[in-house]
Amino acid sequence: MRQSFWLSDKPSQPLQERLSEPLQDQLQDQLSERSPIPVDQDLEKLRRQHQLILNSVGEGVYGVDREGKVTFVNPAAAAMIGWEVADLIGKCMHMVLHHSHPNGSPYPVEQCPIYAAFQDGIIHRVTTEVFWRKDGTSFPVEYISTPMRDEQGKLVGAVVVFRDITQRKWAETVLQQANEELELKVQERTAELQQLNEQLKELNDLKSRVVSMVCHEFRNPLNNISLSVSYLARYTEQLSAQQKMQYLEDIQANVERMVHMIDDILVIGKVEAKKIEVQPTPLNLVEFCQSLVAELRLTAPQHSIDVKTPVQSIWAQLDEQLLRSILTNILINSVRYSPPESKVQFEVFTQQNQIVFQVKDQGIGIPLEDIPHLFEPFHRGRNVSNIPGTGLGLSVVKKFVDLLQGRIEVSSQIASGTTFVVRLPFIRARRYS
Repeated sequence: MRQSFWLSDKPSQPLQERLSEPLQDQLQDQLSERSPIPVDQDLEKLRRQHQLILNSVGEGVYGVDREGKVTFVNPAAAAMIGWEVADLIGKCMHMVLHHSHPNGSPYPVEQCPIYAAFQDGIIHRVTTEVFWRKDGTSFPVEYISTPMRDEQGKLVGAVVVFRDITQRKWAETVLQQANEELELKVQERTAELQQLNEQLKELNDLKSRVVSMVCHEFRNPLNNISLSVSYLARYTEQLSAQQKMQYLEDIQANVERMVHMIDDILVIGKVEAKKIEVQPTPLNLVEFCQSLVAELRLTAPQHSIDVKTPVQSIWAQLDEQLLRSILTNILINSVRYSPPESKVQFEVFTQQNQIVFQVKDQGIGIPLEDIPHLFEPFHRGRNVSNIPGTGLGLSVVKKFVDLLQGRIEVSSQIASGTTFVVRLPFIRARRYS
């Protein structure tokens, strides 16, 4: 039944006084019953808003009481660890997701920063731990544990907010690897530049030494040639035919010496520039070595060069020009630094898939301290005295042996002689008739 209330025009009369006693009682009851309704509605509305916010947050959020049991948890947190929200309420959250370290070792509760928050009342932030999923897998997290207090300020639990930082860790790892690779490339490039600088320095030093040595080595034969020409021009009437022939032979020898030196310098330059290619051909090494020694005997008749080989023929695939240069330089050195009438033994044989060339002389020998530098350009032993030479021959020998993928060994004793052993890969060739 609807009732209508009309108010008097008298403004000074209170509302309650203008109502009958029964109506006043009825209005008071209604006011008393309806006054808390707006407050409850506001609280419920606020609760729903908070719930919507909590459910909408992308980070995991959960709360625990003083015993570490879950009081609330948002869907994001439950989804990240593979649980249902309802199944987590009342559980010990440490045993659910924080029970172990990243390496799998147990994580004691008393060491847990989350529990520490509702014990010491301090906010704890952690960025280097993992949480564990229901299926036993883990993922890296960063979290903040904030203590909760009641109206009296008493600690009643903690609120934990966490996020999965797998993607960030992956990005950091990729970035770190990229930085390490970049640093490695920088180091490699720096090392290459340093090596190039050292090579340039060595080349400059070598160039200076080449110029100095060439000038020195060319000066002597040129002086000899100049002197011989001068004598032939001034004393042509007084000199006999034999004396004139001797001067001409000296001129020829000095010219050949300069030509040989120029050839060695050019060869070294080509090797350094990698312009020499190995061109193996079938070669009977026994015949080749005998022919080579026969040629050398013409230029050094006062020395005896004996060729020894256990078989009549050894057919192999070798670069004839490179091999000729190697053996010629070694044999010429053996003759040059040996006294007249001495013997030079030259052996050729095969051994364990290698071709071995051994040259042994009875010469002046090489000082022990000179052997490590023996194959450096222009290096000559300190005991060579006035014996002519440029120090380029053995450098050429070493470079050619390296090109043929072989190795060279030297043993020597002062005043007793020197032995050179060259070992090259034995690649058999078809025997030719």
